[in-house]
Amino acid sequence: MLAVDMTGDAVKAKNGSMVAYDGTMIFKKLTGGGEGIRGMVTRRLTNEQMTVMEVKGHGTCWFADHATEISLVGLQGEKLYVESSNLLCTDAGLRTGTTFTGLRGATQGNGIFTTTVEGTGQAALISDGPAVLLRVTKQYPLHVDPGAYVAHQGNLKQSFQSGVTFRTLMGEGGGEAFQIRFEGEGLVYVQASERNTIAGDV
Repeated sequence: MLAVDMTGDAVKAKNGSMVAYDGTMIFKKLTGGGEGIRGMVTRRLTNEQMTVMEVKGHGTCWFADHATEISLVGLQGEKLYVESSNLLCTDAGLRTGTTFTGLRGATQGNGIFTTTVEGTGQAALISDGPAVLLRVTKQYPLHVDPGAYVAHQGNLKQSFQSGVTFRTLMGEGGGEAFQIRFEGEGLVYVQASERNTIAGDV
């Protein structure tokens, strides 16, 4: 559960994620993931859906989503790439958008776009079990199962790799048919549970 203390400021949170509050709060549903009409159209076209509300007031508001674990990510003018389903809450001053991610999104059945969070402030990520933070360096690229991917930040290049072979098609593979390869310098957040993906059915 995430407790946010507010003194007249605001946060953007996943719609319906408020579980309690004290003081005085105003709740307002935002269009297009908080990005207005243009954001709504973009998210519908890209299938990167995100329903967001603005919470503003004085007091403390508590947020949660199906008892998932919460990780706070502090941004200092950087950009965070995150699956919309893994984004719980952000400071109101952070800008959100969508970006093309190539074939990685296609393996999840969530389209080929993902959500971006940019600016200075904090974002709260949710994951099945505590999110594990893995560092990527030029010497050590990282391979991640698409179903375990939560978010990433830094100067990273991602590519889609297939491990499908004849043995996979005959049912003798190891069950890890597709991976995302990250190269460069940055951080990748993964969860200890794999969401259902198209890749998982291959």
